[in-house]
Amino acid sequence: MTDLTSYVPSPPPQWVENFARFGLTAKGVVYSLIGLLAFMAAFEIGGQSTDDTKRSGVLRTIQDLPAGDVLLGLTAVGLLCYAIWRFIQAIKDTEDKGSDAKGIARRLRYAFSGLVYGGFAFLAARMVLGDSSGGGTDSRETLTAKLLEQPFGQWLVGIVAVGTIAAGIYQIYYGFSEKYKKEVHTSRVQHEAELLLIRAGKLGYMARGIVWLLIGYLLLQAALKSRASEAGGNSDAFALLENSSYGSFILGAVALGLIFYGVFMFLRAKYQPIRS
Repeated sequence: MTDLTSYVPSPPPQWVENFARFGLTAKGVVYSLIGLLAFMAAFEIGGQSTDDTKRSGVLRTIQDLPAGDVLLGLTAVGLLCYAIWRFIQAIKDTEDKGSDAKGIARRLRYAFSGLVYGGFAFLAARMVLGDSSGGGTDSRETLTAKLLEQPFGQWLVGIVAVGTIAAGIYQIYYGFSEKYKKEVHTSRVQHEAELLLIRAGKLGYMARGIVWLLIGYLLLQAALKSRASEAGGNSDAFALLENSSYGSFILGAVALGLIFYGVFMFLRAKYQPIRS
């Protein structure tokens, strides 16, 4: 199997590589759990509902396991490591995106990802310390409410909605076109693992794109109706799928895709070259 890229990255400091691989593993755990909980909600297994797929619900699932506080603490550290790595990618331009408009946009995306997972890590840490008072709030709804209070607030929310929908479309394209394979040197992967990587990445990115499309749709409804309560996150997107025709099967398929996305994160943690 030929290598998918001729670029051989220079080795980063060991702590950066450790942060990246630990962070990718933690992200894999989170997405695998989101997919598992969504699948259980789709077919009403174990009394699960789409409400359990909120950030706090996923973290609480970890906390309810044996030695749950320890596991949740490790998850919090892993998510923080992932956030720091994303900031390093954005600031140092370790992925060679450049300083033109397209490159800056990609680096800002890394920074935004760092903020999102940093917030996730903060929530997990609070829950470990016994304070989950903020776990039930919907961050998108809160952000939407603040944007709607601004001048031209509906337009601002509409722009965010369109951006989210565009990101969802790109995620589906990214998965279908198999562009994600460049993130891992396949020359380091055994043939069986490479097949799993290709399939997991394709299904995972496409499922993630569908969820982003639905979140963008909810944001667009919030903009059009000027009601922050119309906005929502993963759990609201899953509820939309569940309430559609053949909803259980559609939600189940998307849930399996998110589990595959989690598996792809594990493969990235093992095989992805980390650049300095």
